[in-house]
Amino acid sequence: MPLIPVTARLAIDDAAIEWRYTRASGPGGQHVNTTDSAVLLRLDVAASGLPEAVQARLAVLAGGRMGQDGVLTLRAENSRSQEMNRREALDRLVAMAAEAAVVPKKRRATRPTLASKARRVEGKKGRAAVKAGRGRVKVD
Repeated sequence: MPLIPVTARLAIDDAAIEWRYTRASGPGGQHVNTTDSAVLLRLDVAASGLPEAVQARLAVLAGGRMGQDGVLTLRAENSRSQEMNRREALDRLVAMAAEAAVVPKKRRATRPTLASKARRVEGKKGRAAVKAGRGRVKVD
């Protein structure tokens, strides 16, 4: 069971990846009409061997690329070479999994400082003074 390394401690099980090949769109002339150079990478996330927390973050990162069945689908067709498209799809999968492996920091609520509150109030007072001076001119 070969593993695809994501980070130093994290790897994806190669058996969970399914490869499909289709005809690519775009330039290439007769070659593109006869060659299955576009690559469709399908990863069964549940069988990937990734921890549950990473799987959950990967599902959020994937968005619409993750189906209801829990299969992540990536399509690569930028190159005319099937092997280069395969490498691109795998690189994108590894990058996405590496991003999902990073645990986001918890936000700690903070309060504004006394000085920042004073600056805000002074700014508001200055603005109010400018607006107050915009009225009609009174002649004594």
